[in-house]
Amino acid sequence: MISLHTHTIFSDGELLPSELARRCEANGYRCLAITDHCDSSNVEEIVTGVSKAVNDFNRTSKLKVLAGVEITHVDPSIIGELTRKARQFGAKIVVVHGETIVEPVKKGTNLAAIEAGVDILAHPGFISKKEVELAKEKGVYLELTTRKGHSLTNGHVANLALECGAPMVLNTDAHTPADLVKRDFALKVAMGAGLTLSQAERLLDNSEKLAKSKF
Repeated sequence: MISLHTHTIFSDGELLPSELARRCEANGYRCLAITDHCDSSNVEEIVTGVSKAVNDFNRTSKLKVLAGVEITHVDPSIIGELTRKARQFGAKIVVVHGETIVEPVKKGTNLAAIEAGVDILAHPGFISKKEVELAKEKGVYLELTTRKGHSLTNGHVANLALECGAPMVLNTDAHTPADLVKRDFALKVAMGAGLTLSQAERLLDNSEKLAKSKF
């Protein structure tokens, strides 16, 4: 199992980075990205702080961990700037908190994230076909998620991504130990969104491909 979207006490998660990584390791994960919520106030602090724990863990474990961020609830006009800053500070994976239907994310966030060329657009809600086509062009991965609430639009995202040939990944968006689902359950979530088993497995292959490109 791989998850490139998780959270720690550096934002609204329950665990230290080392605790999260150890629990993932114990659950058979092979790679994860720690992507705590950020805006202009804390982007440098998150990347710098998490990177220290990630470096320690990567020296002592077979599980490989990437330090990243999830740009969250910022005005679409500054997503591009924050993406550049996050990468300059050393973020290996940049996620944007997409227009989920269960939170008041500003309209235009999905488009701004895609235009900025982020790595993953998380739980993008009722993303438009035009935006999905642009995601394909830009190589931005669209997320299917196992997280409650955000997963309600997985079927819509999967349907458009398949139609347009846009890349997808499957993530946990883990905030608590209970969110760290295992591979079999993650595949069932993807299949519940209308994918075949082979298509669902391809999402995890995409995650591995993306992760390997960042090490």
